[in-house]
Amino acid sequence: MHILVTNDDGVQAPGLLALAQEMRKLGEVTIYAPDKNWSASGHVKTMERPFRVRETRLADGSTAFMSDGAPSDCVALALLGLVQNVDLVISGINPHANIGHDVTYSGTVTAAMEGVIAGVYGIAVSLDSPDNFGELLDYSTAAIVGRRVAEKVLEDGLPKGVLLNVNVPYLLESELNGYMITRQGLRVYRDALDKRVDPRGKPYYWIGGETPTGVDEPGTDFGALRAGHVSITPLQLDLTAREAMETLQRWNWQP
Repeated sequence: MHILVTNDDGVQAPGLLALAQEMRKLGEVTIYAPDKNWSASGHVKTMERPFRVRETRLADGSTAFMSDGAPSDCVALALLGLVQNVDLVISGINPHANIGHDVTYSGTVTAAMEGVIAGVYGIAVSLDSPDNFGELLDYSTAAIVGRRVAEKVLEDGLPKGVLLNVNVPYLLESELNGYMITRQGLRVYRDALDKRVDPRGKPYYWIGGETPTGVDEPGTDFGALRAGHVSITPLQLDLTAREAMETLQRWNWQP
């Protein structure tokens, strides 16, 4: 098996290395990721400029490739021919959970989504870590979980147009309460506008606020994490709101 490993935190992020090392137990691994942090970049396709792809070395001495594109750009370039015969795209390990509406912002998730668009299996792996841990995070449990999920996908496959969004509690592997298939929960954002003034007297703005929370509901990604379960949410590329179609069809569309 040939596995493409990427992320949205940059090619030198420790979570990517931990994931790649576990993926090597399943087959050949190619690492291709952004050369900088693209967190919350969403689904990007850069069309107006060229990319520079460079080789680099990770902390364990292994070779990786990087470019100045977004995570989804990296996957697109790889699958368009930069990397040959990829069976699986796995993205992560993100240092924070990607649950609920996070999936629309997440470069981690949309990198896996880009793989599925190209007809390749896609998995996103995120760690529900405590705040302010920085580089002291232990990614070992999430890496093992990522390998187990990847192994099952490579063995049994996935429905067309579906990727897996995997979120892992910040626990030892022995402390996990198992794996749960979940639906997207409700993320509660607490964003705030932070207005400041530069030295020339002109205003500028940050999007700030407190760390988001969520609604602790059984069967959801947020609820599963709270209960110590690994959350595995199947996401589909078809975003059609089918119930809304029925409502719209009843409208009078005649002028």
